[in-house]
Amino acid sequence: MLFNSIEFALFLPIVFIFYWFITQKSLKSQNFLIVIVSYIFYGWWDWRFLSLIILSSFVDYFIGLKLSKIQKPNVRKLLLIISLVVNLGILGLFKYFNFFIDNFVYAFSTIGIEMQKTSLNIILPVGISFYTFQTLSYTIDVYKRKLNPTKDIIAFFAFVSFFPQLVAGPIERATNLLPQFYKKRSFNYYTATDGMRQILWGLFKKIVIADNAAYYANDIFNNYTDYNGSTLILGAIFFAFQIYGDFSGYSDIAIGTAKLFGFNLMRNFAYPYFSRDIAEFWRRWHISLSTWFRDYVYIPLGGSKGSTFQKIRNIFIIFVVSGFWHGAKWTFIVWGALNAFYFLPLMLLKKNRKNTEIVAENSFFPSIKEIFGIAITFFLTIIAWIFFRSENVSMAVNYIINIFSVDLFQFPIFPKTIIFFIVFMVSIEWIQRKRKHGLQFDDDKIPTWLRWIIYFTFIFIIFYFGGTQEEFIYFQF
Repeated sequence: MLFNSIEFALFLPIVFIFYWFITQKSLKSQNFLIVIVSYIFYGWWDWRFLSLIILSSFVDYFIGLKLSKIQKPNVRKLLLIISLVVNLGILGLFKYFNFFIDNFVYAFSTIGIEMQKTSLNIILPVGISFYTFQTLSYTIDVYKRKLNPTKDIIAFFAFVSFFPQLVAGPIERATNLLPQFYKKRSFNYYTATDGMRQILWGLFKKIVIADNAAYYANDIFNNYTDYNGSTLILGAIFFAFQIYGDFSGYSDIAIGTAKLFGFNLMRNFAYPYFSRDIAEFWRRWHISLSTWFRDYVYIPLGGSKGSTFQKIRNIFIIFVVSGFWHGAKWTFIVWGALNAFYFLPLMLLKKNRKNTEIVAENSFFPSIKEIFGIAITFFLTIIAWIFFRSENVSMAVNYIINIFSVDLFQFPIFPKTIIFFIVFMVSIEWIQRKRKHGLQFDDDKIPTWLRWIIYFTFIFIIFYFGGTQEEFIYFQF
């Protein structure tokens, strides 16, 4: 079920009414309702894939209980391995099986050995990478004794399948989200109001920014040999804002929806295109995934400790694995490796924690140095996005080569409306950069009449200037 669909517009208020007016007196009933509506929400695409979520939930629930009762290190490690094998095995089968088979056959063909290729005609379940990592965070934290296992199976199933963030994040930690299912929740008008504003802001970014930018980005990327270099740069910029509006828009809608039901989800984006270096960018982009890899892969590998070789190795592992998480394509792997190259000098020079405060924190305008840092970081980011967007590595390389052709300085072909709305969004985010989303404000500082003018203005823009409905990009991951 898409957030920007009529079905969800009907689904959400019905669930809201049942949740607060029918099941409010019983915490277990509320949690059970969340499980049911989450399965309906996910099964809207293909009900058969519900079996995978249910299997992962059962496996990790019972392994968590066993980990609490068994003290022998070898047995506990075996239980953790079982959880990893089941969850990553399902993920690998559906997402990576054909990739490995194709590359295995190709590798042998290069040395003259022809092999029969066997591939599976399978559909990638929506959001499988997200809920797999979410449930794994529970098992790993219980194994490390950072979290007490739950005996409440309904709460655990609700944690795994919570519909606002089920298919595209944020990837919640069990230590943050699971305890919220144990506590009685009461309706908070101001939190719900802020949630509605965040939903509205997310819909604007998705429908007006991402869907319109997608139309032009798709045309330019699909016909890149027909355009001059400046237009190709514009195509990469359009994709940069497409993926940002699409994914951060989804996160805003998810976080805002969770607030309507009394839940607090982690922030997933913190205005990443205002970053002054690549390290800052990765602290602000897809925060739930980058911190997941940091805590469960990078730090266990040794993190930034050890020899220079180990530091470099760990950086490349974390970025390449992050790229591979996005999909079974070499373009994603190259995208991850390219970001590792970007990050490496900062880490080796110990400047990766240089920009941790908000840009232009004590002034409205950034300094010349900050402008330069933001521009360089954005340029490096869109070069990497070209690999992310391209069908294959060869296309990405040719796209970049065509950018730096003799017609680079010709005037680009561009649509004025989408440029205006991108500038409009960026301007609002700059003004609101100290807040968590573009429409977050204090009610007592803005008159009621002005607030409603803001709401109806955004609603009008969404309905009148919204692009053709596009599926969320991250559903495929």
